[in-house]
Amino acid sequence: QVQLVESGGGLVQPGGSLNLSCAGSGSGFIFRPFESYAMRWFRQAPGKQRELIAVISGPGGATNYANSVKGRFTIARDIAKKTLSLHMNSLKPEDTAVYYCNAYYFGGTAAEFEYWGQGTQVTVSA
Repeated sequence: QVQLVESGGGLVQPGGSLNLSCAGSGSGFIFRPFESYAMRWFRQAPGKQRELIAVISGPGGATNYANSVKGRFTIARDIAKKTLSLHMNSLKPEDTAVYYCNAYYFGGTAAEFEYWGQGTQVTVSA
C-alpha cells in the first residue's frame, strides 16, 4: 500500500502563487521504488470532471502539463524524501479546485497500481 498526503492548499489572490506538496509513504515503495511511479497532479472544480494537469514520469522524470497550466505550474519530485510538489504561479480564479496527488505504476497487466491522496483545496479569489 501507498499513502499520499497533500498539503499547502489555501486561499490566494489572483496573480498570486501557491506551493502544494504531496508526501508519499508505505510498503508499496519497497518493491516499487518511488521513482518508478508516474506521479501526477489532478484537480477537480465544482461541477466538473477531474482533470489531469501535470505529470512527472517514472524512471526518466520527464514532465508534461495540461495546456491550462503550462507555463504557470511546475511539477517536481524529491526521490529521497518521496515527495511531489506543484509550484503554481500567476493563479487565476479558474484554478480554483480540489487538487489531488496521484501515484501510478504499470508493470504489465498483472502489476498495475494507482493511489490517491485525500485532496487539498485551492481557492483563487480577491
